Amino acid sequence: MASSEVVAGPQGGVRSLPAWIRTRPPAGSAYAGVRDLLEGLGLETVCREARCPNLSECWSAGTATLMLLGTDCTRRCAFCAVTTHWPRGVVDRTEPDRVARAVAAWRLRYVVLTQVCRDDLEDGGAGVMAETVRAIHRSSPGTKVELLAGDLGGNRRALATVLSGAPEVFAHNLETVRSLSAAVRDPRASYDRSLDVLAAARQVGPAPLVLKSSIMLGLGETAPEVETAMADLRSAGVDLLTFGQYLRPGPHHWPVARYVPPAEFGEWRQRALDRGFAGVESGPMVRSSYHAEELFDGAAARRGG
Repeated sequence: MASSEVVAGPQGGVRSLPAWIRTRPPAGSAYAGVRDLLEGLGLETVCREARCPNLSECWSAGTATLMLLGTDCTRRCAFCAVTTHWPRGVVDRTEPDRVARAVAAWRLRYVVLTQVCRDDLEDGGAGVMAETVRAIHRSSPGTKVELLAGDLGGNRRALATVLSGAPEVFAHNLETVRSLSAAVRDPRASYDRSLDVLAAARQVGPAPLVLKSSIMLGLGETAPEVETAMADLRSAGVDLLTFGQYLRPGPHHWPVARYVPPAEFGEWRQRALDRGFAGVESGPMVRSSYHAEELFDGAAARRGG
C-alpha cells in the first residue's frame, strides 16, 4: 500500500495514507499453498474476513489465523469489517477436525485461532473452541495454541469450558480505552467486562496459562488513557500486549482520528515493558495475531523459561 493511496476521511472526503502504512504483495509458493489448503478444507480466516493488511506477509510465510464458528458475527463493532448476521444456532461440528487437519498439514509449532461472536449460542461457541484446541493437541502434540476469544457474554461457565481445552495462550482484546469503548464496540461489549474476562481466565485457567490482549491506536484516545488501559490490563494479569494502528475498513466505520508515527509505537512498547508486560508487539501494521509465536517465545526467553 503506497503512500499515495487514499482512505475515507471523517467527513466523507479522502485522506492520504502516510508512507509507513503499507502492505506487501504475495510472494513465494507458501502463499498459494496456504490459500489452497484453506479452500480445500473449507476453512475461514480472520485474515480475509477482517481485511487484515498483513495477509500477504503472513500467508507468504506459511501462516494464517483460523476463524472458528463461521464468518457471521452477531455483533456490530464500529471498527470491524466482519459481516454481522444472526446465524440462528447453526454450528458446523466438523470444524474442529478440519482445523486440526490443517494445522497438521502445515506442521505448525504455533497456531492462532479466533472466533466470531456467537450470542445466538448458549455457550457462545465455547464447546466448539475447546474441542478444536483438543483436536489440535491430539493430532499435533507439539503445537502451541493461542485462542483469541470474545467475551462470551460474560458467562463464566462458558469461559471455563473454553479453558478446559488447555490453550497455551488465552487472548481477549480490550480494543480501546474506557472513554471510547461504548462508542467503538458493540453495546453488548464493555471495557469492564473485557477486564473481568481476562481476570477470570487468570483465576480458572490451567497453569501455566499466558494471557494476551490488544489495543488499537488512532481512534481518538489520549496518552493518559492508554496508560490507564495498560495499568488495568496488568491488574487483570495480562502477560502479552500488542499495539496497532486502527485502519478504517470502509466509509461507514469509525473514522481514523490520527495516524500514529512508528517512533511513537516504539515508545508505547517500551512503556508497556516498563509496566511489567512480558512481551509487547507494537507498530502501525501490528494486529493482535501478528508475529504471535515470536512474541510468545521472546517473552519466555526474557523470563528465562
